[in-house]
Amino acid sequence: MLWFKCPPKIYFKRGSVDLALRELKGKRRAFIVTDRYLFNSGAVNVITNILEDIKTDYQIFFDIKPDPAKQTIYQALDIVRPYEPDVIIALGGGSPMDAAKLIWLLYEQPDINLENMPRKYMEIDDNASRIPELGQKAMMVCIPTTSGTGSEVSPSIIVKDEERNINYAVIDYALTPNMAIIDPNFVDSMPQGLTATSGMDALIHAIEAYSSKMSTNFVNSNALEAVKLVFKYLGRSHRDGKNDPEAREKMHYAATIAGMAFANSYISLCHTMAHKLGSMYNLPLGVTNALLIRQIIKYKITHDNAESKFAQRYGQIADELGLGGDNDIEKSEFLIGEIENLISELMLPRSLKYFGIKEENFNNKVDELTQNAYETFHTESNPHMPSPQDIKQIYMDAYHGVY
Repeated sequence: MLWFKCPPKIYFKRGSVDLALRELKGKRRAFIVTDRYLFNSGAVNVITNILEDIKTDYQIFFDIKPDPAKQTIYQALDIVRPYEPDVIIALGGGSPMDAAKLIWLLYEQPDINLENMPRKYMEIDDNASRIPELGQKAMMVCIPTTSGTGSEVSPSIIVKDEERNINYAVIDYALTPNMAIIDPNFVDSMPQGLTATSGMDALIHAIEAYSSKMSTNFVNSNALEAVKLVFKYLGRSHRDGKNDPEAREKMHYAATIAGMAFANSYISLCHTMAHKLGSMYNLPLGVTNALLIRQIIKYKITHDNAESKFAQRYGQIADELGLGGDNDIEKSEFLIGEIENLISELMLPRSLKYFGIKEENFNNKVDELTQNAYETFHTESNPHMPSPQDIKQIYMDAYHGVY
């Protein structure tokens, strides 16, 4: 990996949305992408009030649902193309931000075929950006209202193919937004369950970025900082909510810092498997990541070798957290235990059984699930290539809640 790319401008602080959006003065038309809840709750009014003040016209598209489908994107494009915005603003969690980035892409490059898009991170000397540079028609602004996905600083989009009932990734560094606004005021009232799942997503972004073969010094510092922030503040943020504004603020920053790390390092086995599991059973990514991360760390340290040094990387994370241990294997196991403690504190399920998935149903699906994950595995970041049987066993262990 030869670069570290993130939005040219990242604003962070309570109330920073006001200062940041006033930089758009002179823009003629803004297309706002959000979801129905944020529209109905009035959260979007924070954005529109500023746009009105700086005399920027706007339209709002609020039909975004979790895991945005291609059909929804094309509906939005029917509005975007004749409106001709010169700025697109995403307000929401991962789904509105991913949808907005995809709208941005297809607005600027209408001849792009999504099915032929690159789906893995590439190194800069291997055509890291296969999409022509975006921003000729509009700039892209992302304002996250959850603390976890990192989409506001990442070059990736998750798209749902409703016909095949699968999620797939469109990944290209040209999709990195132009501006990210990390304003904690938008997350103070996040529900407890969403706080837990999005926070776990941020944690696993950081852990996978740090343990990736493609991590660099620029990635490592961000990943370790995010890990420490999550372990320090996620429990508080989950327990006390808006009554602990410091915890909410620090978790919001942790999510973006973790996003910057994984955006510049390859995501690893956990995310690959979690995406496929979530697609099959309609589960949030934070949940599926939490269900799999302990089994995957255990798998990686069990199959470790001199080249991969997974245990050493996990051991370094444990050292940063002050967990103790006499060697890297023991430290890695302490890290698994610390993750287990956090999952317990967050009241997250420990197995797929919790969701009422019958064992017979799971056994009938696990081979298909395994094949889907194996075919899209990010080998670039993992010197040890898991076999289909390895992946299947991890899924089976996650179903039963053993590791």
